[in-house]
Amino acid sequence: MDFVRNFPFFSIMLSMFAGILCSILPRRAARWVNLGAVGTIGALSAGLLGYLLKTGESYTYLMGHFPAPWGNEIRAGVLEAGMALFFCVIMLLSLLGGQKKLEEDVAEEKQSLYFILMNLLLSSLLALLYTNDLFTAYVFVEINTISACGLIMIRGTGRTIEAAVRYMIMSLLGSGMLLLGICVLYDLTGHLLMSNIKEQVALLAVSGEYHIPLMVCIGLMCVGLAIKSALFPFHAWLPDAYGYSTVSSAAVLSSLVSKGYIFLLMKLIYRVIGFEVFKDSHIIDVLFVFGLMGMIFGSLSAIRENDIKRMIAFSSVAQIGYIYMGIGMGTQFAMAASVFHILSHAATKSLLFVATAGLCDVSGGSKHFVDLTGAAYRDKWAGAAFSVGALSMVGVPLFSGFISKLLFAQAAVNLSGRMLPVLVVLGISTILNAIYFMKTVIRIYTPVKENGAKGNQDGRLLYPLVLCLFIALNVILGVNSQPIVDLIEQGLQMFA
Repeated sequence: MDFVRNFPFFSIMLSMFAGILCSILPRRAARWVNLGAVGTIGALSAGLLGYLLKTGESYTYLMGHFPAPWGNEIRAGVLEAGMALFFCVIMLLSLLGGQKKLEEDVAEEKQSLYFILMNLLLSSLLALLYTNDLFTAYVFVEINTISACGLIMIRGTGRTIEAAVRYMIMSLLGSGMLLLGICVLYDLTGHLLMSNIKEQVALLAVSGEYHIPLMVCIGLMCVGLAIKSALFPFHAWLPDAYGYSTVSSAAVLSSLVSKGYIFLLMKLIYRVIGFEVFKDSHIIDVLFVFGLMGMIFGSLSAIRENDIKRMIAFSSVAQIGYIYMGIGMGTQFAMAASVFHILSHAATKSLLFVATAGLCDVSGGSKHFVDLTGAAYRDKWAGAAFSVGALSMVGVPLFSGFISKLLFAQAAVNLSGRMLPVLVVLGISTILNAIYFMKTVIRIYTPVKENGAKGNQDGRLLYPLVLCLFIALNVILGVNSQPIVDLIEQGLQMFA
C-alpha cells in the first residue's frame, strides 16, 4: 500500500492529538500547535489530492485492517481530499484573521480551551469527509456539535450563552432525527458501512419491499441534517450563533460547520441511498422548495437587520438555500453547482466576517450601521475586502459568487418543472442581495466629518495580509472556475 493512503487517518488523528496537547499547554503555545496542525493537515490533504488525481480512482482504508462488518473504513477520493484541503485553508485564514480579536474577546484562561475546541472541530469535519461508516459519521456529528457549541459560548456573555443553548437544542433535535434514520436503515439493511447499505437499498428499491420505512428513514436523515445546516425554516438558531461569536468562530461556523453537514448529506445521497433512489423520492421536492424559500426569506430577514454581523448571518440562510436548491434539482450538474457554491460561500462568508471585525473595530466596537458610516476610510483594507465579499455575494463577474449563480442557471435550463422557479428565484434573490449588501457598502464609504478612527489598529500587521489572501482565493474561484468544476464532477463520479 502506498504510504500516502494513510494521510486521511493521519489527518484525523493529528487534529485530535493536537487538541489533547493544547489542554496542557499555555495559550500561546496552544495557538501555535493549533495553527501548525491545521497547516500540516492542509499539506497532507494537498499531497493526497495530487496522488488521487494521478491515480484517477478512490480507495478505502481499513481501520486496523479488519474487514466489514467488524472493521471501520475510511474512503478517500478527489472530492474528499479537495474539500479537506479547502477546509484547512479557510480555517487557517479565519484563525489568523481573528487572532487579535480573540485575545480581546476571550478570557486568557479560556484561550487554550478555545484551541482545543477548534482542533476537535477540525477532526470531526475531516471524519465527516472521509468516513465510510454511517454510525462513525453520527459520532463525529455529535463531536462537531459539542465543539461548535463551545466555540459559540466561549466569550461567556449572556447573549452567547443564550445563542449556544438555542443552537444546542436545535442541533440535538437534528442529531436525534439523524440517529433514528440510521437505526431504521440498519434494521432494514443490517449494515453500517455505506457501500454495503447502498447495495441493500438498491435491492429494496427494485423489489418495492419496505418502501414506506425506507422513505421514512431517508426523510429523517435529510431533515435532521437540514436542521443542523440551518436550512429554512430551521434557521432560527443561526443569527445569534454567528452574530455574537468571536470573529474566528463566526467565520469557521458559517463557512465550514454547516458545510460539513451538507457534505455528509451528499454522501448519504450518493453512497448510502443511491442517487437514482433519492431522485425518485418526494423528499428531493421538499428540499427543493425549502431551498427556494430560504433564498428569499433569508435575504428579506437580512434587509431588515440593523446589525451588520446578524445581516451577514441571515445572508447565510439564503446561501444555504442555494445549495439545497441545487440538490433538489436532482441532476449531476446541479449537484456539482451546489458543491462549487459550498466553496464559494465558504471563501466569501469568512472574508465578510473577518472584514466586518475590522470595520467594527474602527467604529467604537459598534455593529450598528449608523456607527459604521465612513468605516471604510478608517480601515481601508477591511473596507476593500468587505466590498469584494459583497460583490461576490451579489454575483458580479470576476468573483466566485457569479460563477455559482451561473452554474445554477445552466443546471436549470431545460429542466422540466424546475427551470422557471429556479430562474425566477435566482433573479429575485440577486436583487435582494444587492439591496442589503450594496446598502452596506454605500454606508461604509459615506464620508463623515469626524477625523481619525474611533478605535485603534495597533498590532494588526497580519490582518491586511489575511484579507488579501481571502480576496485572492475569491478571485481564483471566480476566474479559474472550470478546472475546479471539472475536479468536482470527477469527485462526484468517484462518489458513485
